[in-house]
Amino acid sequence: METDAQLRAVFERTRKIAVVGASMNPARPSHYVSQFLAQKGFTIIPVNPGHAGETLFGETVRASLADCPDDVDMVDIFRRSEHVPPVVDEALEHLPNLSTIWMQIGVRHAEAAEKARARGVDVVQDRCPKIEYPRLFG
Repeated sequence: METDAQLRAVFERTRKIAVVGASMNPARPSHYVSQFLAQKGFTIIPVNPGHAGETLFGETVRASLADCPDDVDMVDIFRRSEHVPPVVDEALEHLPNLSTIWMQIGVRHAEAAEKARARGVDVVQDRCPKIEYPRLFG
């Protein structure tokens, strides 16, 4: 379980977030959570192969994490739990400045989390930054 101090530290050090499963549809959680984070000053790099090349939140949608800038420091995963391991593997392989893997509410994968932690990456599971950020920072 992540402490409030740990979550606060994640937000304070994070600047650029790759959102895996980003949606162009404003009614989808991945859209409005990303929009909220962008409004709080984070740079959002949307990742969705079905919309690659389009623009969302002022950034080009990427097909994969391998296409993201090297300075992404957090990956926010909006995919079902069974799809987490390849996302974590790709993040660990292609994002040299990665410091946090964040899995949304209902998303957990113990083995993938352990693999990321073994590489020095913090992991947050089954939480939403749109809920945690205002709770921690008002």
